[in-house]
Amino acid sequence: MKKAFVGAKIHTMEGEPIENAILIIDGSSIVEVGENLSTDGYEVIDCKGMEITPGLIDAHSHVGLWEEGVSPGPAVGDGNETSEAIVPYLRSMDSIFPEDLGFDDARKGGVTTMGLTHGSANPIGGQFCVVKSRGHVIDEMVIREPAGVKMAMGENPKRVGVNNKRAPHTRMAVAYLIRKSFYETLDYAQKWEGYYKKIKSIEEGDDENKKKNDLPSKPEYDLGKEILLKVLNREIPIRCHSHRADDIRTAIRLSEEFGYKLVIDHATESSKIKEIIAEKNLPCVIGPLFGTRVKRELVNKSLKTPGIMVKAGVMVCITTDAPVIPIDGLRDTVVMAIREGLPADRALETITLNPAKVLNVDDRVGSLKAGKDADFVIFDGDPFDVRNRVLKTYIDGDLVYEYSEDEN
Repeated sequence: MKKAFVGAKIHTMEGEPIENAILIIDGSSIVEVGENLSTDGYEVIDCKGMEITPGLIDAHSHVGLWEEGVSPGPAVGDGNETSEAIVPYLRSMDSIFPEDLGFDDARKGGVTTMGLTHGSANPIGGQFCVVKSRGHVIDEMVIREPAGVKMAMGENPKRVGVNNKRAPHTRMAVAYLIRKSFYETLDYAQKWEGYYKKIKSIEEGDDENKKKNDLPSKPEYDLGKEILLKVLNREIPIRCHSHRADDIRTAIRLSEEFGYKLVIDHATESSKIKEIIAEKNLPCVIGPLFGTRVKRELVNKSLKTPGIMVKAGVMVCITTDAPVIPIDGLRDTVVMAIREGLPADRALETITLNPAKVLNVDDRVGSLKAGKDADFVIFDGDPFDVRNRVLKTYIDGDLVYEYSEDEN
């Protein structure tokens, strides 16, 4: 269906907002955004007095992995695998429950794309995926997988290790297990490289060398090391759960030792070492930013952090860490961060284009541009005025949420 949304202030994230603009879509894609565009042949939707943004994006959440609205119990929740410390072979998408109420809340809050991951029980965890927030079959919701590998520093992997009577019990053991895993992966890669070299040598040799008995033994295939090779080859980043400044420094030290791409998740004390993070051009996914300080490493949690880091030159994304904070509270978190110093003209990028870049899906989402997915949100005014609502949410050109005064 060809549609033209006419008269709104449109925040394209490809330049300055456009007043009295027109957004044209055809099916699931954006055709054009601008002023004085022809709408002939299109269904015209009057958006005068409204504002349109790209669909909002949360780069780090657990929607569908910890189902909302269920009572706690030993068999509830599929967000942490605690039986082993190093689990890169796990895929978060295999635990996602598409009927989780969090997906409904996402659409209600204008959140159209999410980076989903399991929890932080493991020094090296499993694989991130990126999903659209609609659908009933996870395979059809995923738009990128794997999108990164989870890693965790600090209290969480230590606590899980102690509780399960296995390593790690200390921060140095966390770092050791990570380092050991990557060195084992390098050794694994060398074995396969040696195997293929021998095969090539035999194939290029004379007939005598091609005898079956001369073939080398094939190394054992390892799912976990295969995904860590993608990390070492810089195909996907490490997404490192780290709150304290010293844990962030350890994460940086390890990334430089092995040369992989690093994104700092939570980044609670990132402002303490903002110059280092900015110099190394490391993105920070900051949050959750409101709630109680439930553990020691959260004592310096502050709504001022996003503003400090943006002003320091760091690419910042803001996260709810849902369901820690409800996913439809993403915009509200940004409003509070603006109040505490986040530049208002940089706020929208923290929940649109920046997370799209971190998740490596900015070719499809994160801004309103010809050829990109028709994911967008219509507000009844400034999206960061707390009095204003999400009126409509569109994903792939389809209306997936519309505000009603009768809703809960």
